[in-house]
Amino acid sequence: MAGAIVSLAVERISDLLIHEAVFLKDVKDQVESLKAELKRMECFLKDADRNPDQDERFCNRVSEIRDLAYDAEDVIDSFILECAHQGGFQGIVKRFTSIFTKPFHLHKIGVQVKVIQIKLKNISKSLPAYEISGEGEGSSSISRVQQRLRRTFSHVEEEDVISLGVSIKDVLAQLMTEDDRPHAVVSIVGMGGIGKTTLARTVYKHIYVRRHFDCLAWVSISQQCKPREVLLDVLMKVQHERASIDNLNENQLVKRLSNVLKEKQYLIVFDDIWRSEDWDILKPAFPRGKKGSKFLFTTRNKNVAIVADPCNSPIELPFLTDDESWKLFRSKAFPRNKIGSHACLEEFEKFGRQMVKKCGGLPLAIVVLGGLLATKHSLVQWEMVHRNIFNGHLRGFQHDHQYDAVHGILALSYNDLPYHLKPCFLYLSHYPEDWEISKKELIQLWIAEGFIPPSLESTEILMEDIGEQFLEELINRSLVQVVKRDYTGINVKTCRMHDLLRNLCIEKAREEKFLEIIQPPLTEFNVTLEKFMLRRIAIHPRKRHVSLKGEHLKLRSLLLFQNAELIKLHISECKNFKFLRVLNLVRRDVDKWHVSSEIGNLHHLRYLKMQGNQIILPHTIGQLKSLHTLYLQWGSKLVIPNVLFKLERLRHILLYARGSKSWMKEALQWRSRFCSNNVQTLKYIVVDRKLIENNMVLRLTNIQRLGLVFNRRKDVKPILMLLIKLHRLRSLYMEFYLGPISISSSDLELLSQCHHLSKLELRGEIKEDLCPSHHVSKFLPPTIVKLTLCSSKMIHDPMGVLKKLPCLRILRLRDNAYVGAKMVCSIHGFPQLDSLEMISLRELKEWEIEEGAMPRLRSLYFNDIYNLKMIPEGLRYITTLQELKLTDMRRSLEEKIQVKNGTKGEDFYKVRHIPSIQIR
Repeated sequence: MAGAIVSLAVERISDLLIHEAVFLKDVKDQVESLKAELKRMECFLKDADRNPDQDERFCNRVSEIRDLAYDAEDVIDSFILECAHQGGFQGIVKRFTSIFTKPFHLHKIGVQVKVIQIKLKNISKSLPAYEISGEGEGSSSISRVQQRLRRTFSHVEEEDVISLGVSIKDVLAQLMTEDDRPHAVVSIVGMGGIGKTTLARTVYKHIYVRRHFDCLAWVSISQQCKPREVLLDVLMKVQHERASIDNLNENQLVKRLSNVLKEKQYLIVFDDIWRSEDWDILKPAFPRGKKGSKFLFTTRNKNVAIVADPCNSPIELPFLTDDESWKLFRSKAFPRNKIGSHACLEEFEKFGRQMVKKCGGLPLAIVVLGGLLATKHSLVQWEMVHRNIFNGHLRGFQHDHQYDAVHGILALSYNDLPYHLKPCFLYLSHYPEDWEISKKELIQLWIAEGFIPPSLESTEILMEDIGEQFLEELINRSLVQVVKRDYTGINVKTCRMHDLLRNLCIEKAREEKFLEIIQPPLTEFNVTLEKFMLRRIAIHPRKRHVSLKGEHLKLRSLLLFQNAELIKLHISECKNFKFLRVLNLVRRDVDKWHVSSEIGNLHHLRYLKMQGNQIILPHTIGQLKSLHTLYLQWGSKLVIPNVLFKLERLRHILLYARGSKSWMKEALQWRSRFCSNNVQTLKYIVVDRKLIENNMVLRLTNIQRLGLVFNRRKDVKPILMLLIKLHRLRSLYMEFYLGPISISSSDLELLSQCHHLSKLELRGEIKEDLCPSHHVSKFLPPTIVKLTLCSSKMIHDPMGVLKKLPCLRILRLRDNAYVGAKMVCSIHGFPQLDSLEMISLRELKEWEIEEGAMPRLRSLYFNDIYNLKMIPEGLRYITTLQELKLTDMRRSLEEKIQVKNGTKGEDFYKVRHIPSIQIR
């Protein structure tokens, strides 16, 4: 890990030499010499990384090198800050020079660099000779990483359900009994990593369970149970309305929950509950419910299960047998889709079975070990791992040390990570337990922190692409779990960590002085930041307001991703955090937030996220020359001065208005002048004459996600002509504010030539030609995977044309996108459609589905289609359908598909095959 930290310092110095070279007069040679020395140290530490078993003296030396790399980074960052404050090199010269002396700050940096060099050379005398190694497990060259990026990875979701058949039957049997007693609990018991959650999820998704219970909710409890959060989570999942319940106190939550559940047969899953006391607190909030209502626990503590419900015997998960363990291991170490998989499995089986035996039948340890060995392609490498395991790294299971083996395997997998992945992995420790992590946000943060070297970027491959690859490597090693795929069904959207892996991650982050988590006690309101604290701090405020005080001049990241609105940090205090790279600010206590001009002093800031009702940014925002990601979310107003276009390093501009997007028009006028070829995300920009005349759109050569707002019809065609040439563009949003004039379907004809698009949203009225052959949907590119049409007011049934889109997986029709009375989905239509959502199609009265239409549909959602009189007959032919949601629909339609008091509605036969039906 120290090698990775030194590498970050080398990258920082390289960045200085590239972007700030003009300021380094007389000391450039010294800085380059320091870079070379650190580079030599980095090569040595890469080799040391592969052999973590070193004596204490050696470890102390490695720690000293790491601290010196931090010092070097501080020197460089301080110098850049001074240059910024003094107006660049000329400003420094005017203030600090005479005809006899060179600039004071140049002299200062020279002295500091020399001190670090001397210390590094002293350390090097006590270390073995430097050896610059070639390709190895602990390193990865630029060409090698780029080669990996060009490889196509398959994303096959696997549930590691090994030998759970009997256990599934046992859990189902207890859940289906019609117990006529309140708070009946079924418990799955076993040690961490044995598969409790996997079993619970399998049962939770089971078709019998979905049909048996009226409503279901899944809540993760973990070691720190927060009753209000648990109740809020349950209520949100059974009622589906967060906005109306967020401000309820605990008593109001209990009352609302009782009203919702008391007439229903419900199932509530509490995953990973640790203490009986937690259940004692939560239990009174849940009503008796209808006969057969149940709770399903997963817990490591058998006593919790027994106390919760003495009438039900806990279902204890056994360890896997040797054969079951080998089957699971083999599926991970030798994946079927693996390119260049091991040529002869028999050669590896002897070592493999011996190592698997050390896992003691624990699935998590087996999966992680398999992920580790999947990266080893020779028998020699397998022998090396085997040696590590049997040389004392894993002591096996003992009565008092049941986690020794799994901890050893997890630590072994961490040690085996290539050095560039170690900081990426440790960074995950700042997320709270069971947190669902956004991939896009995570990669943007990795880039802001400097974990993804700009030197790897090329015209073909961006840092974001490299970040995707880094995350894939962590997933392939089973160190990170995929939670959701994005609209393509292939790429990762969100992920999470198993709690045992997170514990290891936190432990290693602390050991490496990489990151620390602060969780203030319930009795304290203030958190005082001190200069001796680590450079990255994550604060988890436990659902109560916390005020940050003090100063921390070396702080690089202030991570407030859990309940950030509870953190009070006044921007005027940012002078105390001058090296800050990552900052997340939320203001809910004021209606109009005039952001302090002090924010302009954060010259090293790379990632800025701000949320509030009305946000008024100062002109000093234009001083944030290092900014990569700007995320602004506002309620009623956003004011941005016309300086942001000067920030040439911006890569992601994400501006979101909560609620109606009608507020966008005023807020986004300023961006008509913005044109940086670094930008990949730009949401949203108002199209004007200059944007077209100067071909400014074409300068957004790396743009992938673009949101456009049109005020004039005549701008649409010229812009589409330019978009055709932007070959990286994947996601496009177009909104039309044309007053009484409507956009014509012929205006959108050029869309059909945007063959690089996979995601498209059109918002605003679109006037169709009288001839059906000129229907708007005729001009959609065949590559579209996700399509949203909103307020289009189409008069011709769009399904007849949309059904022919060969790649369409997700279709959303919203707010009178179609204003006709009848809709038909014909045979063989929508061959790939996975999800269909229809909201506020207020004129729709009849929907016909022919047998053979939508053969792969899994999710169907209706909202506010009040004139629809009945569910279509053809729904019964779609056997793949897993989920049906109805919200604000005609009451008579809902009653026809429900079962009440044992009596089935007249249309129940149309939906009886659907496992999950939710009506609200």
